Amino acid sequence: MKRILFLFLLTWTSATAQNIPAELDTLMSAYKDFRGTALVARGGTVLLKKGYGNQENTIYQIASVTKTFTATAILKLAERGRLSLQDKLSKYYPDYPKGDSITIQHLLTHTSGIYNYTMNREFMETAAGQPATEEQMLALFKDKPLDFSPGTGWNYSNSGYMLLGYIIQKVTGITYQEALRKYLFDPEDMHDSGFDFAGLNAPLKASSDLPLVDSSVSYAAGSIYSTVGDLYKWHQLLQRQTSVMEPAYTPFKGNYGYGWIIDTVFGHKSVSHSGGIWGFRSNFARVPADDICIVMLSNTETPLLETITRKIFAILYHQPYQLPGNKKEITLGATVLQKYVGTYEAKERGLVVEIRLEDGKLIAAPNRGPQSVLCAVDETHFFLKGEEDFEVIFVAGEKLIINNNGKTAIALKIN
Repeated sequence: MKRILFLFLLTWTSATAQNIPAELDTLMSAYKDFRGTALVARGGTVLLKKGYGNQENTIYQIASVTKTFTATAILKLAERGRLSLQDKLSKYYPDYPKGDSITIQHLLTHTSGIYNYTMNREFMETAAGQPATEEQMLALFKDKPLDFSPGTGWNYSNSGYMLLGYIIQKVTGITYQEALRKYLFDPEDMHDSGFDFAGLNAPLKASSDLPLVDSSVSYAAGSIYSTVGDLYKWHQLLQRQTSVMEPAYTPFKGNYGYGWIIDTVFGHKSVSHSGGIWGFRSNFARVPADDICIVMLSNTETPLLETITRKIFAILYHQPYQLPGNKKEITLGATVLQKYVGTYEAKERGLVVEIRLEDGKLIAAPNRGPQSVLCAVDETHFFLKGEEDFEVIFVAGEKLIINNNGKTAIALKIN
């Protein structure tokens, strides 16, 4: 009997493993609005590597996934004694305001309180496509008041990662780009990865209908371009760097570590980072203990990636999930929609969302990531266009409840 049971389980496991690639492809194909490339790997085996509307080796901007590279470069320099995470910012910028109270660790963990320069809408809309010097970039945030005393709060700051890139240059004596190529890209044969996407001349370069942010502006916070294949090589390198990466996967404040968002998926510890830049979205999610890597790259500002990633995890861990296509959008009049217009803040998430009314539609524009269209289910319940699992519920025009695939946040109206 035991032998029969063993053979049954062995056959079932084998059949399940064989069906997973097909199930993953079915899931991806069900999202008709997704245009991009996906890779899913587990235990050293690539289960899915496919383009949907693009090629499997298409090159994309990966935006803030860049931060995983910047943070790792800092950690490797610390391991070699070239710097310390407790170094003060004043060591590298003696005249930086309050630089004696800001450490490299604060920059890594978004706890420095330094103003996030991408919140400067005028600059981003008029000058972000042009090359900028270090002095010009520092001028965008150096003299701004701190959002809070260093170490006492959390606020996502691309400015902090800009500074980390400049520190890498000061420590290594070469440019940030040269340092990452030398220490991270070249040893792993990541030859489809680089920094100047606007200047890239490659047949598989993803197109965009939007203007590009210059790499000197996104820099160490978001300038890298890559492919799903190269990012899988990046995952494999990180899997081998367990001693270096362990502190990076430890939450410092909230759920952010050193360049990674730490969470759990179906009881398993995950580390991830998403990215959004004009015309592109990315998501890079991993479960190091199970050697799972999910890469989602798109050359549209689709909000789908994190939802699809969650459902991919459900497939890998044999958990229930739903294919899209159940919710129906209705049309609401301007009088109903106008009462929801305003600015909402979820302090515990460091999230500010502006709700605008444009062409008869509500537009959600968060302080992090691109804007999305809200589709009405009834007079108070909405979902993001193309992402049915991301729900927004307005309560008496005073607050909104955000439910993203089971994760809930409450944002109060502040304006």
